[in-house]
Amino acid sequence: MMEIYFDNAATTPLRKEVIEEINSCLKENFGNPSSSHSFGRLAKAKLELARNSIASHFNALPGEIVFTSGGTESDNMLINCAVNDLGVSTIISSKIEHHAVLHTIENLESKSVNVRYVRTTSDGKIDYKHLEELLIEDDTKKLVTLMYVNNEIGTILDLELVGNLCSEHNALFHTDAVQGVAHFEINLKKLKIDFLSAAAHKFHGPKGVGFSYVKNKSGIKSFIMGGSQERGLRAGTEALPNILGMEKALSISYNNLDSERQYIQSIKDYFISSIKKIFPKVVFNGCCSDSKNSTYTLLNVALPITNEKSALLDFQLDLKGVACSKGSACQSGVNTGSHVLKEVRKNELVFWPSLRFSFSCFNTKKEVDYLMNILKGFKS
Repeated sequence: MMEIYFDNAATTPLRKEVIEEINSCLKENFGNPSSSHSFGRLAKAKLELARNSIASHFNALPGEIVFTSGGTESDNMLINCAVNDLGVSTIISSKIEHHAVLHTIENLESKSVNVRYVRTTSDGKIDYKHLEELLIEDDTKKLVTLMYVNNEIGTILDLELVGNLCSEHNALFHTDAVQGVAHFEINLKKLKIDFLSAAAHKFHGPKGVGFSYVKNKSGIKSFIMGGSQERGLRAGTEALPNILGMEKALSISYNNLDSERQYIQSIKDYFISSIKKIFPKVVFNGCCSDSKNSTYTLLNVALPITNEKSALLDFQLDLKGVACSKGSACQSGVNTGSHVLKEVRKNELVFWPSLRFSFSCFNTKKEVDYLMNILKGFKS
């Protein structure tokens, strides 16, 4: 039996170079970056070198990178600070965001913040015309928070278009870029983005670390209070081993972006052609099979199989060593189903089981063949 990991949108395996970097730091750089002695100064130097390197990949200023525990904290921090510190009273988002965004804005809505949801098209794209209508609806201070790459169906947001719309109408723009960072180039000097969230474990880095991009002179204040770390925005001793591991993972990903993107796209293309041979009526949820509008790293497929076979599908895949997801991994074990698929999936597909398969540079076509042999047993 093979063990196959097709759930890279949930988390990714660490690169060996990242493990080596983390281990080296744990052994040699245990000092507190806030300490003034030589151990602390060495740790501080390593911390700032990592910050400079990360910023350089996005054409950002080092001071605009704030280290966090990951995407959820970054989303919470940036959205709440926009309301509490910058006078935002209207938030524009969509119903297909990650729950780190949705639950945050729902909580703010209960505290009298106005929340408006932009429509999505039948294939899971943002309705940009409707977004503009919402931006000009009234003269309240607005924050637009829309994810760059959808974590369940892979739809890509036009960052340039949304940024320009927000700038034109004096609105702030936050993007949850957790699924896009290290997979696509993001030029933050060119794009009109105020805030961005990222998480290391989505690009072969460690869990429990990420960063927020906070545009220079944004005006936001402390989210976590205590010490003066991270320019006073996020108190607490920085997790230096994880931060150095994140920097190493990010640098390797961007240094190999073109070759790895081409390779992963070939795996995805092979997957599409293979599954069509078994299930000619297979449906790709959203526009995940469209290489121009969806990420090359995932597919979300609805399979035309009977209810009887559907009930056994997850069990059999797991039993035979294949890891994938019903939707996002954050929904695992929850019986309510995917809120994203509820928004974009056609009614006639409601009883078809949907699975998300997400790929990395460590996957192979041989693994795809192994999976297809399993799926053949579910063909009606």
